[in-house]
Amino acid sequence: RFANAPGHGRALPEIPALAAFLAGRSPRGGRVHLLLPQLADNGQAVPMSVAVDGPFSPGPHVSAIHLFSEANPVPEIAVFEFPVPVGRIEVESRIRLATTQRIVAVAAMSDGTLYSAVAEVIVTLAGCLDGT
Repeated sequence: RFANAPGHGRALPEIPALAAFLAGRSPRGGRVHLLLPQLADNGQAVPMSVAVDGPFSPGPHVSAIHLFSEANPVPEIAVFEFPVPVGRIEVESRIRLATTQRIVAVAAMSDGTLYSAVAEVIVTLAGCLDGT
């Protein structure tokens, strides 16, 4: 079962790397759909999908999607860049999660507008350790 978190009305978690990326900007809710399982038995390979609603032309297009982790040793877990406009944005991958936490997806548009979504995943077996 997957949790779809379009970001409407959900506060962003306090992640220093996310705050540095945002640099005081406030992303809008909507347009971004972050799909993660609500429960992950193993944090080693958690399926993840992120999509951004279009249409994008002739207006601003997605230039990048940034994924941030609330509790991983490296908080910016992925950046997907789109140097040229594309008609559809959907990325599927697997991510490694250290523990139960919230994941934030931020879509950066070519005009500087930001959109975000937040999803929480309960992890029963840690997927990454920070060595402490």
